[in-house]
Amino acid sequence: MSRPQNQKQITSSNNWWRRLTTTVFLGSFLHSSISIPAIAQQTNNLAASVPFINQAAYTYTDSASNYQYQGTSSQLNVSPTPLVDPLGRILGCGGELLPDYTGFSVSVYEPNPSDPTGTELGNLVPLTRTELPDIPNNNISGGKEPNIENKNPYLITNNPAGVYNFLLDPNKGQTNPGRTYILVVNPPANSIYKQRRIKIEIVASTGTEGNDVVRYVATSLDGQPISILGETRVEDTIVLVNNAEIQALKLFAFEFSTNMCQPNQVQIIKTGDRAVAEPGDTVIYRLSVRNLADAGLNNLVVTDNLPLGFRFLAKSVRGEIDGQPATITAEGNGNTVTFRTDVTIPSEKVLNIAYAAQLTADAVRGDGRNSAIANARRADNGFSTKDGPATHQLKIRPGILSDCGTIIGRVFVDKNFDGEQQPGEPGIPNAVIFLEDGNRITTDPNGLFSLANALPGYHTGVLDLSSLPGYTLAPNRKFRERNSQSRLVRLEPGGLVRMNFAVTPTFQEPVKK
Repeated sequence: MSRPQNQKQITSSNNWWRRLTTTVFLGSFLHSSISIPAIAQQTNNLAASVPFINQAAYTYTDSASNYQYQGTSSQLNVSPTPLVDPLGRILGCGGELLPDYTGFSVSVYEPNPSDPTGTELGNLVPLTRTELPDIPNNNISGGKEPNIENKNPYLITNNPAGVYNFLLDPNKGQTNPGRTYILVVNPPANSIYKQRRIKIEIVASTGTEGNDVVRYVATSLDGQPISILGETRVEDTIVLVNNAEIQALKLFAFEFSTNMCQPNQVQIIKTGDRAVAEPGDTVIYRLSVRNLADAGLNNLVVTDNLPLGFRFLAKSVRGEIDGQPATITAEGNGNTVTFRTDVTIPSEKVLNIAYAAQLTADAVRGDGRNSAIANARRADNGFSTKDGPATHQLKIRPGILSDCGTIIGRVFVDKNFDGEQQPGEPGIPNAVIFLEDGNRITTDPNGLFSLANALPGYHTGVLDLSSLPGYTLAPNRKFRERNSQSRLVRLEPGGLVRMNFAVTPTFQEPVKK
């Protein structure tokens, strides 16, 4: 019996019958119930409506009778509609197509082996190069569109809009468990977007030919989402699907989107109606929240931390956007005030929040500096965004109040060496104490001294033993740090602090008979 001669016919404008080495398709698509598919093997719009007709004709000769048989197989009609390749696609922050992809590129890197975190870029992954289609007598023919030559990096085009793909080669171990890659999306120069990095870890690869299963974990390295649900980490299981016509080709889809979001989508600015204030004054603050995103912002929460001694006036809160009143709710908790609103801020619009705070006597103890942080969500996809802190510095004057304090103390004879004056332990007059700024203080007839209008902070006093002939420093049996001529004290604003010195005679009193 002679070998049958098979002849296949394809009545379609698609030209994708090629010989390929065993490769795996690396791509991505939107991780949601809403898919943005790229039709496989589609070269024009007409091909989408033309069915694939696969029919084989055969002939063979019976060696015994020398009779020749002929026949034709039944037709196999396949519509191209269900043949969908999950190609990778660069999308906007809300999952929409960008207006222009000129200058965008996508690359696949190996992690830097010297980086223990595995997040820094190493070398480009050496992908198996494919050739342009319809070149005869090649071991490796054309790759999958749009990256037909399997270039790395690959320049994104506008037709098809924002689509990219790569082929990984299992013969090189590129789909083995433990392999890690970093997918990098580079925007053009002077773009409003920044580079994106996504770490891909292949954690499992099981199954047999035609039923291979690969489990992977994709993690955003820049904190931006990689799914329309706002997730920054995606774990999924992929079944490697054999190409219906070329069994060696397998489609490997990473199900996450490379959303391009502006790095700064909201801006908060804080201002005040004055630069200097004193206790009793009321300060008006303004918080301006600007929407820099290409979509509306809602669920706005502004957290404002007031300085020490500032009292929030809840009834003073006002809000407006584009000249129209906006409802603002405020909640105070200590020095923290939280503002919320249900208003959606349109793109490029500003929401202004004004409120008042009154300075109390404690304000002179603070630094007059407060800060505010804004958190919001995009109205189209719910992605969160934030900005801040925005700060405002107010100089505090004491006014009729003073933050100066008073230092008091005594020099006395300590008979029981406990550091405290008890009845029968007299004070020493005319004793001299020197402060750190050179001030000289002399004790009164009872051994007392005081210094008014001292600035708050730390002060040091030193007892001048030369002013006490016949006396020396008394040992302290309870506090070792007081066995010194100097004392260190901390004076609070408007406070009072004590600085005592205990001495003892250097001569023995005569024994009474």
